[in-house]
Amino acid sequence: MSILQEIAENLMKGKANDVKALVEKALGEGSAPGDVLNDGLLAGMSVIGERFKKNEVYVPEVLIAARAMKAGMEILQPQLAAAGVEPIGVAVVGTVKGDLHDIGKNLVCMMLEGAGFKVVDAGIDCDPQKFVDVAKESSAAVIGISALLTTTMTNMKSVVDAVKASDLSTKVMIGGAPVTQAFCDEIGADGYAPDAASAADLAKSLMA
Repeated sequence: MSILQEIAENLMKGKANDVKALVEKALGEGSAPGDVLNDGLLAGMSVIGERFKKNEVYVPEVLIAARAMKAGMEILQPQLAAAGVEPIGVAVVGTVKGDLHDIGKNLVCMMLEGAGFKVVDAGIDCDPQKFVDVAKESSAAVIGISALLTTTMTNMKSVVDAVKASDLSTKVMIGGAPVTQAFCDEIGADGYAPDAASAADLAKSLMA
């Protein structure tokens, strides 16, 4: 097994310390930072994402794998910057006005990072203008909005409208327990994802 496969395997098992050590070792042995990212960390995270979609793993396993990925990224980030490896795009993620639930949002942030995005977490209870401002500041390609309540999901339309009224070409995707494709079509959002792993795939396809 190559060292990059080892990184992926250990990441899937959530072994943060081993991932960190293996990333250091791979870089020390001359592996390109981009290869360590794509064939090591992101390869492992992508398998976890697929398993999560099929209900073969659950939120705790995803969180543990994401923590291992973060540990590897701490070592890798400066090397990626030095090698000029750019993220595939910037994604702004937050929950709508009135919604304080952040577990789903945090999972989406992790999956987007795992797909190679630079993620800007706008936080919880964000009004439409905040999404627009953060997207402008970060030149975001995608805005991800989450809502866990039927009472707050109606606020998603205000965000979609605010983005359309601004001069942003940023795509807006939505998700959360009560949200459906029909609701997405109704409010004019660019895409709907039923879970965090699908959100990462959707974000990539919206950028294409």
